[in-house]
Amino acid sequence: MSIYYYANIFLCWIALGVLSLLVHENARITQRGKHLLYLSYALIAVSALAELCGVYLDGRKDISSYVLLIAKCADYILTPMAGGALIFQLRLRNRWNTVLIGLLVFNTLLQLVSALGGWMVTLNEQNHYTHGLLYPVYLFVSVAIVLIVLLQFILYGKSFRRQNRLSMYGIMFLTIAGIAIQELSGAKARTEYIALTFCASMLFIHYTELSSVEMEDHLVMQQVKIDTDALTGLYSRYAYSMALKSYDEGEALPKNFVVFTADINGLKQVNDSLGHEAGDELICGAAKCIKHTIGTDGKCYRTGGDEFVVLTAMKRENVENALRQLEKECEHWHGSIVRSLSISAGYALAAEYNGLSVEALVRESDKTMYEAKSAYYHSIDKDRRSRHGGEGSIQVEG
Repeated sequence: MSIYYYANIFLCWIALGVLSLLVHENARITQRGKHLLYLSYALIAVSALAELCGVYLDGRKDISSYVLLIAKCADYILTPMAGGALIFQLRLRNRWNTVLIGLLVFNTLLQLVSALGGWMVTLNEQNHYTHGLLYPVYLFVSVAIVLIVLLQFILYGKSFRRQNRLSMYGIMFLTIAGIAIQELSGAKARTEYIALTFCASMLFIHYTELSSVEMEDHLVMQQVKIDTDALTGLYSRYAYSMALKSYDEGEALPKNFVVFTADINGLKQVNDSLGHEAGDELICGAAKCIKHTIGTDGKCYRTGGDEFVVLTAMKRENVENALRQLEKECEHWHGSIVRSLSISAGYALAAEYNGLSVEALVRESDKTMYEAKSAYYHSIDKDRRSRHGGEGSIQVEG
């Protein structure tokens, strides 16, 4: 049995060394995280060495009894620390972590004091280890440490998505099973350090996988931020540029493809007279009206300060209805600072401009939009002159 045990410990050391290399090569782990993992692996390796020395020296009459007692003392100090090393890898910050550290310190002091009086371990006439008077205290501390390790694994697992928890609980079960088999067999089956090494390896795999998931989630969130206009919640200018690139040049657009362009009337005057907070309110109001009418089935983009583009699919007979709905939506809109909203909008149907690209359709839509804007300001000026005899300032409708 001893040959197999020595071979298992040797393989555990090799595995921990390979793990250290994997950690070293992993660019996603911070230097502080790497140092923590190195320390954990070293602690498991040294603890395994201490247990190995205890097994090897047990019953050796040619070795000083002091050496045997020191080896067993080191084993009893380092073995609980090896279990704690797994928890340190989780980098939890809670009161149970503090309790675990307290128990490890208490056990270390207990073993050092007991070694002087022979209260923890004694040697019989054949130099075999026997339990001392305080061994039940060590057993109690060991069980407490195992329970805290178990609890910390559960708490750590709750921080993951539900689908990632099962594997974490599986790693936890493996560790507890390895420790339990050795303790219940009366140390005849030396499985503790095999289980701890397996656990360290699987934790690294689990950590790497979760790091990849977190990185992907982070990239998705960043992409959402890039694609979303911060003020209105519509798609951003960047998203609009990407959308234009997504349409292959020369590829025929669907016949019901339509581009709407819209611009707020009188935004500059609102900014100058009421402030930019009022202007922002107007922009948000316009975005809401556009999205609820001409943009219900398409994508709405804010391409400039008060400039909007909608890329959608719509039948020819529904286009004018959508514009009328937009006009009504604007008439019913009222802000807390600005009392009314006016939008000039234009459109261009792919069916009426055969062969044009999306960018060209946007330009055609802009033409009709500017015609509507010109008509709007002409009507405002005409209304002003009719009421003020040709003098006075422009009345702001937005």
